[in-house]
Amino acid sequence: MRTYDLVIVGAGSGNTIVDERFSHLDVALVEEAAFGGTCLNRGCIPSKMLVHVADLTDGIRDAGRFGVQAELGGVDWPAVRERVFGRLDREAAEGERGRRDAPNVDVLKGRARFTGDRTLLVGDGADAVTVRGEQVVIAAGSRPDVPAPVRDSGLPYETSDTVMRLDRPPRHLAVLGGGYVAAELAHVFHAAGSRITVIEQEDSLLSAQDESVAAAYTAIAADRYDLRTGTALTRVEGEPGRLRLVLDDDTAVEADTLLVAVGRTPNSDLIDADRAGVPLHDDGRVAVDAFQRTGAPGVFALGDVCTPFPLKHVANREAHVVAHNLLHPGDPIRTSHGAVPAAVFTRPQIAQVGRTEQQCRKEGLDYAVHVRRFADTAYGWALEDSTGFCKVLADRRTGLLLGAHIMGPQAASLIQPLVVAMSCGITAGDLARTPLWIHPAPTEVVSNALLDLHRALGHR
Repeated sequence: MRTYDLVIVGAGSGNTIVDERFSHLDVALVEEAAFGGTCLNRGCIPSKMLVHVADLTDGIRDAGRFGVQAELGGVDWPAVRERVFGRLDREAAEGERGRRDAPNVDVLKGRARFTGDRTLLVGDGADAVTVRGEQVVIAAGSRPDVPAPVRDSGLPYETSDTVMRLDRPPRHLAVLGGGYVAAELAHVFHAAGSRITVIEQEDSLLSAQDESVAAAYTAIAADRYDLRTGTALTRVEGEPGRLRLVLDDDTAVEADTLLVAVGRTPNSDLIDADRAGVPLHDDGRVAVDAFQRTGAPGVFALGDVCTPFPLKHVANREAHVVAHNLLHPGDPIRTSHGAVPAAVFTRPQIAQVGRTEQQCRKEGLDYAVHVRRFADTAYGWALEDSTGFCKVLADRRTGLLLGAHIMGPQAASLIQPLVVAMSCGITAGDLARTPLWIHPAPTEVVSNALLDLHRALGHR
């Protein structure tokens, strides 16, 4: 058994921990699959590269609204896929080579499983090795959930791990789930020419979003896809390429391909975290404190395996905290989850930070809310946007923002000044009136919503 100063399980955000500050330590970096984790290989980055293609495709189809005569010749899916994964596969391979070239880092390939206190078995069979870390970081990520009716059917299905690498777009793609993964990938394959049916047991899509966003997006999706809300899958029948999805409302959906996008499961069970004395939440997440420490001495965790916010930018910040606390145990820093932004890269784009209006009501907060439409701004006229809006909520007493929600063009960028305001304690009125906001620009929908909110609050 080899003992290392530091063992890191997972080469996604876990790989970002080790830099020149760790050159005096012997480090083992364990990874079962490709370097870069979910984000680089089968998540955030490839999906956004494909979404950009979908946005371009839809832009050509909609060009006539702007007096532009354009015709879409089609989507060359193999070329699109090669552009995406030809680059990302190289990035993953180069990331692994770079780590192997580091003199103080051993790259161990294979699944890691705890066998005891800070002790892990890596790999299987005769090639398996046992390692121990003076300190251990669990950055093992998560995986797609697969519900029993799909799993037990014995019929083929796709998840976000696999669907983006298909040889060709499905003729008819059935999407099981109504969250952000389902929304983004439905957009991708609809633009590529697939017929889309979305099956969601909640009454609306994106139900975790603010109620105004969820209702508006569900209405848009209903015009675009065959939408089945308020119903659940009971069983999958048929044969490969000819699937029949039976729903609990006595209807069925026939499709050649099924995409399962109902959520994700932390990988704590795959690494036997409990054998190391690492406490878990009821949902399988590794329990950590504000310093990313687990309940097991010398063991830290970060990213999807532990966080309540399974987002890459959150995992990267947690990795920064872990790196500091590994090196400076006497002067640890905390992770802040106070104003976590998130975006859904569908059509239209959606972004959020802070509380939803339904959360404000549930918490009994005294809040004010205002909504400003893109269509009420000059740049909204330029975009011919008729569905987008910015919704902001603030505490009536302090004027501080409680939450913000944007649906429309460039939402993921437009949310950022609101994130800054919430993170830095800037009131809605100060944010609206202190900086100059470019006119006309997409940001005007944000500044106008803030001004309206400030007036509604009755503050000077």
